[in-house]
Amino acid sequence: MTDGLTRRGLLRGSAAAGVGLAVGAGISQAVDGDGGNTAHETVAFNGPHQAGIATAQQDRLVFASYDLVTDSKSDLQTVLKLWSTAAATLMAGKGVGPVAGAPLAPPDDTGEALGLHTGRLTITFGLGPTLFTKDGKDRLGLQSKQPKALKTIPALPGDELDPEKSGGDLCIQACADDPQVAFHAVRNLTRIARAYTQLRWTQIGFGRTSSTSRAQDTPRNLMGFKDGTANIKSEDTADMDRHVWVGAEGGWLQGGSYLVARRISMLIEVWDRASLQDQEQTIGRTKVAGAPIGKAKETDVVDLSAKGANGLPTIPADSHVRLAAPSQNGGVKLLRRGYSFTDGLSEDLGQLDAGLFFIAYQRDPKQFETLQRRLGSIDALNEYIKHVGSAVFAVPPGVPRGSYVGAALFT
Repeated sequence: MTDGLTRRGLLRGSAAAGVGLAVGAGISQAVDGDGGNTAHETVAFNGPHQAGIATAQQDRLVFASYDLVTDSKSDLQTVLKLWSTAAATLMAGKGVGPVAGAPLAPPDDTGEALGLHTGRLTITFGLGPTLFTKDGKDRLGLQSKQPKALKTIPALPGDELDPEKSGGDLCIQACADDPQVAFHAVRNLTRIARAYTQLRWTQIGFGRTSSTSRAQDTPRNLMGFKDGTANIKSEDTADMDRHVWVGAEGGWLQGGSYLVARRISMLIEVWDRASLQDQEQTIGRTKVAGAPIGKAKETDVVDLSAKGANGLPTIPADSHVRLAAPSQNGGVKLLRRGYSFTDGLSEDLGQLDAGLFFIAYQRDPKQFETLQRRLGSIDALNEYIKHVGSAVFAVPPGVPRGSYVGAALFT
């Protein structure tokens, strides 16, 4: 017990010693190479909003949720400073420290990204509701700063949530076009904060399931359908301001957003036995072209009033497209940044454990709740999916140079 406490104290001391560095400064080894393709592109850490929200969505994801193992506000501040310094360095295509350092000490950087390009790496940080209030207690003296909208997502229709894959005090979303670059980022950020945090759960994602820019094609999910055709695009500044970025009502969170993450298992084997007609009517779009049923092209307007020769709606009343349409949900829209996942076999059924790691950004989590209450109740897709994990985080605004993520929380 004494050795553990001493070691933690030493770790805290060494970690805190690095906090005085300006964000993005420090001695680092270059990880990026030379060239002219997109693999060499870097995304700026500093700006009005955190990167990884409006950024054109990358192909790979590593998401991590953490529990804070201290009840000290200054420790939380230290973590956010350390993470900001490291994130700025990593996103610039550098390591968090030398790999070839003192022979008898662990390297400062784990080294697996040496020689790799940055792959448009973005690192996004979030703060969970339990960071402010836990078991009814003001654990860090920050309860007065807790945004009113930041509450644990309530039980929703169809939920089968696993507590071990839900919640968290802090989160990191690392996205890149190279999976090893994203993993390297989360691995090293976890090491940096190990004196103050412990991993709660993680999720690796491959293959984006939405587009966040008009320059991107619409991808397909594991059901084989184009996903996110009607997603908000970063170029839609009016929609971004109305539906994604927190306004003046958010106080210190103004310019930030709310992240809702849901681990959605797909019953792949059941879906694969469904007829093409059933699949298309479940979704409300054709499988190959991605067009609304009754139309020819993916980008054709979804006509919810259209009826077939039998007098029934062309797009079925319980189809996913109809139920998710903003016109059916009071105009609610989300900025989606989800990814496909596969994690071997499910423990209960012995079938593929695969599905969608749903990530959505919004101005208020009630936007997601409104949509999911409707979908979880009558969506035909519920026959083939189940929600098994859930989390919500407040994502602070972007970081000015010389500052750190969430700095306004402590003023």
